Amino acid sequence: MSDIHRRPTRRRVYARRASVFGGFVALLGTLVLNGPTAQASPPTPPSAATARTQLASLTVKAEGSSDGYSRDKFPHWITQSGSCNTREEVLKRDGKNVQTDSSCAATSGTWYSEYDGETWSAASDVDIDHVVPLSEAWKSGASGWTTAQRQAFANDLTHSQLIAVTDNVNQSKGDQDPAEWLPPRAAYHCMYARMWVSVKYTYKLSLDSAEKSALSGILNGC
Repeated sequence: MSDIHRRPTRRRVYARRASVFGGFVALLGTLVLNGPTAQASPPTPPSAATARTQLASLTVKAEGSSDGYSRDKFPHWITQSGSCNTREEVLKRDGKNVQTDSSCAATSGTWYSEYDGETWSAASDVDIDHVVPLSEAWKSGASGWTTAQRQAFANDLTHSQLIAVTDNVNQSKGDQDPAEWLPPRAAYHCMYARMWVSVKYTYKLSLDSAEKSALSGILNGC
């Protein structure tokens, strides 16, 4: 009898089963890592090296006045898709297993706050932080923008300007820059500095000397 008609040996059967099982495990790992339940995040900012170059190119000058500032001059949260506004889109993007109702409000899910390492299961415990605060932007050049430009800045999903974080941590930040406030979780400082510089560079906003010094120190240690 030729070899092609022989019954496979037990060893060969086990080997084939092991190969199939190994492939299944690899596929499962890919789905777990890359599937829709994986934790998402804001768009990745440029590397620390690029951020250092961008930082060096920014205009350094004393912070401007807050005269005339109002959050209403940065219209948000605007409708992004269907019934979903910007806040709701960020909650879906940054959360895990997020479920929404017909009006796009998050009804369940979990959110990991990069700023302090806490995880929340209620959307009401989560704020959407403007990495570069609206007031900071106003004092750095946005006071001269049109309302449409300020609206685009306040609802920017393309750059690393919006992130879902613990509400009271966001509130403790207020409108402070990195010389005055950094996320409590030190492991995120490098990413935060990269995000901050990327946003200021993209929108051609200025920075003061203390702000630049703080950012330089963080980026040099990345």
